[in-house]
Amino acid sequence: MITLGIETSCDETAVALIEDGFTIRANLIARQEHLHERFGGVVPEVAARAHVEALNPLLAQALGDTGLDFGDLGGVAVTVGPGLVGALLVGMAAAKSLSLATGMPLIGVNHLEAHYWANFLAHGPPDPPYVALIVSGGHTMLVHVREVFHHEILGQTLDDAAGEAFDKVARLLGLGFPGGPALDAAARTGNPGAVRFPRAMEGSGDLDFSMSGLKSAVLRHVKAERAAGRSIDVPDLAASFQEAIVDVQVSKTLDAARRTGVARVLLGGGVVANSRLRERLQADGTAAGLEIRVPPKALCTDNAAMVACLGAARLERGERTGLDIAADPNLPLAP
Repeated sequence: MITLGIETSCDETAVALIEDGFTIRANLIARQEHLHERFGGVVPEVAARAHVEALNPLLAQALGDTGLDFGDLGGVAVTVGPGLVGALLVGMAAAKSLSLATGMPLIGVNHLEAHYWANFLAHGPPDPPYVALIVSGGHTMLVHVREVFHHEILGQTLDDAAGEAFDKVARLLGLGFPGGPALDAAARTGNPGAVRFPRAMEGSGDLDFSMSGLKSAVLRHVKAERAAGRSIDVPDLAASFQEAIVDVQVSKTLDAARRTGVARVLLGGGVVANSRLRERLQADGTAAGLEIRVPPKALCTDNAAMVACLGAARLERGERTGLDIAADPNLPLAP
C-alpha cells in the first residue's frame, strides 16, 4: 500500500509517499525561512498563507516524480496537532478533500509521535519497550513507550522548549534565523567550558526540564560583558550554552532509561539535528549499554515521511479518522 503524508504543523510544507509503511518513494519539503527571517521567528498567518501556495504544487510534484496518481494511493495521513492552528488547518483541509473526492481512508496523526517514528524509516520498527526523547522548537519531553501507540510521559519542559531556547540565544548573538543550526555551527569552533552556565534541574530528582533560567543567565552574561567593554566571543558562548542544554538532555535521558529498565532510546525532533546532542547521546548512551537510535538529519526536522509512516501503521490496524476531525494545536500524546 502507498500512503500519502501531509505535514503543515508549523513553517514547513511537506508531502511524502511511503510504500508498505517504510519505503520512501517521495519526500518533499517547501521551507519558509526566507519569509520569517526578518521577523526573527515564525509568523503564524504568514506560515498558513505559504502552506496554501505550496501544498498543491508539492502534491503534483510527488505524484509526477513517482509516476503515480491518486488512484494508486491506499490512504492519506495528515498531522492534526500539535502545532499552529492556521497551519494545521491547511494540511487537514487538503487531506479531507482528497479523502472525500477519492474515497481513500483518512488518518490523523500526532506530530510528536511521528517525530520518533522517523527512526522506523531509517532503522526499521524497534521492539518496545523503549524511551523516546522528543526535542523540538515547541516541545522537550521524555516518553516511555511500553507498547506501540501507548505512551507514558516521564518528564517534559516546565517552560521553554530546547528549540525555542536555541533560537532566542542565537537571536541575542546575532546569528540569524533559524537559530538552532546557526548556533550549532558557531559552537563547533568554540570552547564549551569557556562559560559555566547553570544546568537547570539536572539534580532535581525528576525527569522534567527548564530552559528559562538558562536563557536569562546567557542574557545577564552578555550584558555584563558589554557593560565592562569586553567583546563577546560568539563561538565560546555558543558552545558553552549548547553544552549546558546537552548535559541536562543527556543525563535525564540516561536516567529515564535506567528508571524504566529499557535497553533502547529513540530520538526525534528538529533539535536532534544538533551535532553535539547526537554525539553526546551516542557516546554516553553506548557507554551505558544502551542502543541509541537517531534519525538522519533530513528526517529530524518536520517532514511528511514520518507522518505517512505512522499513518500507514495506524491504517493497517484498522484506524480511521472522520471528516469532522478538528485541528488541535495542543494535542497531547495518547496514553
